[in-house]
Amino acid sequence: MNAATNIILVLWGISEIYLVLKMRSGSADTKGKDKKSLARLWLVIGFSIFFGIYVSKVSFYPLYQSQIIQIIGLAFLFFGVILRLIVINSLGRYFTVDVTIKKDHQLKTDGAYQYVRHPSYSFSLLSFLGLAIILNNYVSAIIIFVPVFLMFLYRIKIEEQALTDQFGNDYTDYMKKTKRLIPFIY
Repeated sequence: MNAATNIILVLWGISEIYLVLKMRSGSADTKGKDKKSLARLWLVIGFSIFFGIYVSKVSFYPLYQSQIIQIIGLAFLFFGVILRLIVINSLGRYFTVDVTIKKDHQLKTDGAYQYVRHPSYSFSLLSFLGLAIILNNYVSAIIIFVPVFLMFLYRIKIEEQALTDQFGNDYTDYMKKTKRLIPFIY
């Protein structure tokens, strides 16, 4: 990994730590919706990143030969982090790292949310895909991306149940109009 990659990884880590420390649900919010998915997600992410990087250092199973692919991976990582923060900012006070319903919670269906129901997760996964590409090791790519992707799917299920419970038909109608993570595809 080069200096640019290391800088982006540090900024990514700092942004995620900030979100965990500052963007939790408050005392007035509906609790118990998260089902410990945040803790499980962090555990999976930690192990996936650690073992993915470790495997990339001790083995050589290249994904590509071209430096251009590594630059694309770096761009995915960078833009995933930046776009995730923009989406989080667009949610404003309704964003929390734990699945919860805020008092006077409003369903957001504009901006990125008109294309996918979980753009924050989409952009986070883009960052993980970028990291997987940067490491240039297909075993590392699987270790980093697959468990994190599966954990996000688990968390999405929990989040969508909480939103359906809160918004009923408004949310189920919204689900019919938008894709989960990838616009027009999935």
